[in-house]
Amino acid sequence: MKSSGEEPPANILLVADDFAISEGVTEGIEQLARAHRISATSAIVTLPRWKHDGARLAALRCDIAIGLHVNLTVGEPIGALPSLAPDGKFPTLGTLIAKATTGRVKPDEVHKEILLQLRRFEEFAGYPPDFIDGHQHVHALRGIRDAFVSAIAEHFAGQHPLPLVRIPHDNPAGLLRRARARSKALLLAGLSAGFRRAVLRAGFACNDTFAGVTTFGATQADVTRDLEAAATGGGPIHLVMCHPGVPSDELARLDPLLARRSAELCVLASDNALTSGMLHPSRRDPRSPIDWKAWPDATSQSARRA
Repeated sequence: MKSSGEEPPANILLVADDFAISEGVTEGIEQLARAHRISATSAIVTLPRWKHDGARLAALRCDIAIGLHVNLTVGEPIGALPSLAPDGKFPTLGTLIAKATTGRVKPDEVHKEILLQLRRFEEFAGYPPDFIDGHQHVHALRGIRDAFVSAIAEHFAGQHPLPLVRIPHDNPAGLLRRARARSKALLLAGLSAGFRRAVLRAGFACNDTFAGVTTFGATQADVTRDLEAAATGGGPIHLVMCHPGVPSDELARLDPLLARRSAELCVLASDNALTSGMLHPSRRDPRSPIDWKAWPDATSQSARRA
């Protein structure tokens, strides 16, 4: 391949999930954000520590994009969910998938809960989210996605620019090119099929390609191999998720992903396959949202695949 002597354009949007799930995860993400080792982070706002960590997230806004990690599977909802969470606790992911894919989730309940999570994000962060995704990708599930899209369309009606929405689905060529956790990636692609079309129809920007699904191998060598695979085959906005953090008893009560988080934090803090091609979203001024459609090639690529 001939080289023009110019650096290739940055296209990797590296997003650290789960800000505010625990002190160790929040601290690890803060470390990476200030070192410009990630592009963005998305926060869970339904857990008690968000009232403290919201201001910490806002303080990172000059370094990275900040987003809402919609949660329907960990801890307690903000509002009443008599059908989905009759005992006041979110269902497990398996239970939610079963209910969502068989039409046993009431859209109005989910719509109201997502609105409450958007409002809580803005209450404690002081800004609207630059992007929106879902813990365990729940926002893209059939039976959930329509309520999700209607809630964000209502909340952001008349606003500009609009946040980017994560599409946890890659094109077939990308899935085949990345050998890591291919079966999980294909399952996720199947569960989220058709979601991109709904998001674009509502006027929101979205990523072109997606990577970061892993088998959760817990060594630094595992993480390095996963990052190398995730960096390949991406479109103009290639969203790669990661889960860095410091393990703790607090985290263990909410999520079994412990040793892997520590390994990801160590690898991401050093030079790796993603940093050279990482996108650093910019703002027109410190208070403004990110205008994702300032990357016209990305928007047109998404529209052509819709």
